[in-house]
Amino acid sequence: MRSPGTLLVLFLLPTTLAFKQSDFKTCSQSGFCRRGRALAARAQESPSSWRSPYSIEPPKLNPHEPGFTTNVHSSIHPSVEFVLDVIIHEEGIVRVRMDEKNGLRKRYNEAAQWALIGEPLSSDDVLWTINREKAKAVYGPKKDMELVVDFNPLKITLFQGGMEQHFRTKESSQPAEHIEGEGQSVLQVNPATWFEGDTQDAFWDETFSTWTDTKPKGPESLSLDITFPNHAHVYGIPQHATNLSLPSTTGPTARYTDPFRLYNADVFEYLSDSPTSLYGSIPLMHAHSAKSTVAVFNALASETWIDIAHVEKGGVQTHWISESGILDVFLLPGPTPTDVFTQYAHLTGTAPLPAHWSLGYHQCRWNYVSSDDVRGVQNRFDEDDFPVDVFWLDIEYAEDHRYFMWNKKTFPDPVEMTKDVEAVERKMVIIVDPHLKRANDYPVYKRASELGVLVKPKSGEGEYEGWCWPGSSSWIDFFHPASWDFWISLFKTKTIDDQWSWTESTDSVGIWNDMNEPSVFNGPEITMPKDNVHYGGWEHRDVHNINGMLFANHTFQAAEARTDPPRRPFVLTRAFYAGSQRFGAMWTGDNLGTWEHMAVGIKMVLANGIGGMPFAGSDVGGFFGNPEPEMLVRWYVVGAFSPFFRAHAHIDTKRREPYLLEEPYKSLVRDILKLRYSMLPVWYTAFRETSESGVPILRPQYVMFPEDEAGFGIDDQYYVGSSGLLVKPVTQKGVKEVSVYIAEDQVYYDYFTNHAHRPKNRYITLPANLDQIPLLIRGGSIISTRERPRRSSPLMKYDPFTLRIALDTSGNAHGEVYLDDGETYEYGRGDVVWRGFGAESMKGKGKGIGMVRISSVDLAARTEVGAYQPENEFARSVGDVRVEKLVVLGLGKKPLSVVLDGGRELEWEFVSDGGVLVVKDPAVRVVDDWAVVVKLE
Repeated sequence: MRSPGTLLVLFLLPTTLAFKQSDFKTCSQSGFCRRGRALAARAQESPSSWRSPYSIEPPKLNPHEPGFTTNVHSSIHPSVEFVLDVIIHEEGIVRVRMDEKNGLRKRYNEAAQWALIGEPLSSDDVLWTINREKAKAVYGPKKDMELVVDFNPLKITLFQGGMEQHFRTKESSQPAEHIEGEGQSVLQVNPATWFEGDTQDAFWDETFSTWTDTKPKGPESLSLDITFPNHAHVYGIPQHATNLSLPSTTGPTARYTDPFRLYNADVFEYLSDSPTSLYGSIPLMHAHSAKSTVAVFNALASETWIDIAHVEKGGVQTHWISESGILDVFLLPGPTPTDVFTQYAHLTGTAPLPAHWSLGYHQCRWNYVSSDDVRGVQNRFDEDDFPVDVFWLDIEYAEDHRYFMWNKKTFPDPVEMTKDVEAVERKMVIIVDPHLKRANDYPVYKRASELGVLVKPKSGEGEYEGWCWPGSSSWIDFFHPASWDFWISLFKTKTIDDQWSWTESTDSVGIWNDMNEPSVFNGPEITMPKDNVHYGGWEHRDVHNINGMLFANHTFQAAEARTDPPRRPFVLTRAFYAGSQRFGAMWTGDNLGTWEHMAVGIKMVLANGIGGMPFAGSDVGGFFGNPEPEMLVRWYVVGAFSPFFRAHAHIDTKRREPYLLEEPYKSLVRDILKLRYSMLPVWYTAFRETSESGVPILRPQYVMFPEDEAGFGIDDQYYVGSSGLLVKPVTQKGVKEVSVYIAEDQVYYDYFTNHAHRPKNRYITLPANLDQIPLLIRGGSIISTRERPRRSSPLMKYDPFTLRIALDTSGNAHGEVYLDDGETYEYGRGDVVWRGFGAESMKGKGKGIGMVRISSVDLAARTEVGAYQPENEFARSVGDVRVEKLVVLGLGKKPLSVVLDGGRELEWEFVSDGGVLVVKDPAVRVVDDWAVVVKLE
């Protein structure tokens, strides 16, 4: 089959170590990438030598329809037809979808179905006009957005801001270039690379190392050119070990020689600075300038390469090359970072509220070797006063690596062991990998084989056999509907209908899904052959990047279904795709115990947040190696300020549980863990916000201050949700102080000393010795903490709160805290406590502040939170929880009095150095409305 590729030009303008490169392809070794890159180069070299051969039939439009469907014709390839869909959705999102019509074989067109939470709603506020040359739609609340579709040649342009956008072709530049205007031109078809070239380069088969990939459907690759002429920074497309603001891969400023690759892969000891594909793929890119933020979501599941070129005029050109599938592009118009996050969340969903315990500290290694080992580790944590919530078991718990089945020589009493951990309100997380040992005495494999739900080889018959931890293995095909109920049944802790299930488990066990790219030790690029066959006859090449997501998604649903009513499960996945955020957490994979990997782990977690998957972290200490104590202490700080906080280590490393450290390192790590536990209200409240809005938990500078150009490339400091906490972890050896960038004329307070910093020249210098954490509170924030860390987070449920009230330069502040039972879904019915705290200053007789009123209000009553009632069951259960301390930062002078509004005088003390007021035990309940009045005159 000769199938032309597709090239669409999108213009978005404002209103070393053990890594073996030989195991993985470069672009020059990938036939379709090699062709696509060459085609793009030819197009750029000869921009004036073509005229678009593509046209569409003028659509029959009702003026108020959201879009249209029509045929695309080519004067070069008249026998090849495509169908074009253009739809305007709510929030101004434009979907452009193009599929081949009457091709030799159907292209894979289901990627978006797995990523989206449902079909997006079409806009009902569109007005189309049409003439012989073009169709034009005007829409948006302000009627300031305009979509123009030219028929011959085909061109699709989006305007924003009510101003016209012009394009022209000129020599020595890209085929289409922005010339003037403040509108937003989003889509223009460029046919210069809509063909595969004259040479049949790897059309029907392709060899890499010892593997040959047959291609029964022939070439199906498509290319997509996306240009951001006025946006100098692009972010996203995780997962890569690189800067948050993505560097160039082509052109004079290229940092790398290869494009960024999206192809889920098991990359052993990956490099800390590379465009190499890693474990997950989210084809979402944000582009940002001081004037606007826009994004493109390219819903493809096949291998994709993305070239990035930063151009002289401050724009970015990107070129996307995908192996198979259809064109299915969502244009997210912004215009702010928050708008883009919300638009993407409305398409693919948000991260749900996790189980509260999963925000605590997780202790893992490959492997805790026995039941007694697990009990011994737990005892040492208690004896040495280290809080911890979760203990993990890696693959060696399973007999012959047959997951769900215990090695009874080392784990003779798995249920009793698990219950011993749960007895002190802790949890176990146990690994379940996707490869199944091919053995008829392994009930999981045997049943899957009988059901016919295993991935098939290229013949489409039988079962694919590869090699992984158990040796000869097969893989469940989670695209097969019959696999779904089967997988759910395995996690039942009681036998149902005489079917084997994991009865030697408990309903509270969390699940770790590793190796789900999938990793195949004897496969090409350590993964599954592309010509394997999945349900529906689709080749693995078509669905590769979705494969791992489905494994974790169905594990989440299986764990959730263990109880009735369901409880929130915890699932950790290594492989992921757009939409994976709906089903659990991820980590950055097999990192090394180096300073470089510690630093890039922060950037990777930030990038995952941009990609819509905020519940993320990197393994503390690195999976490989034996980090020195200084590095380990610094890494614990990184972990403590990550959404997912786990220490993990390879089987060949020395034991490095924190209680094994010598002093002073042991005490330093203990203090870091206790700090994390005291801040769990901050983290849980941040998760509530992201579960509603999609705005990430860790927020880089450009998200917080989208108009401040100096912060757009900063990725070594970040804010925690809307809390006002700004942290800059130390990721270099021997550091004694750090410089923190401040984007605003605002006071910031040292979290530990309460010292007020008023930045000059945008920077604050903070001491950063090993026992110091560069952590600031933004003026205008109120931080809620619990200052009595216990050995596990559920034991803190009834502990009192401390409020740090950091007054801004105007003497005001605000914050919030969100609470629920942390386990069930009753919060959806209104069983919550959600309080807003405020500090409002009133002027005195002179220039200063005369009074500060600190208050608590019920935020849940002001929003739609289920069938919320203030006296709901959960609120009653924590009705005696009080606020035990108020710490007010930034008072200019000593108060005359501090009283409970309408009531008694409170006990307080004032430290004039820094203007810190401490109100001791105001005896107010966290569930109540109350106010404390601080009189200064």
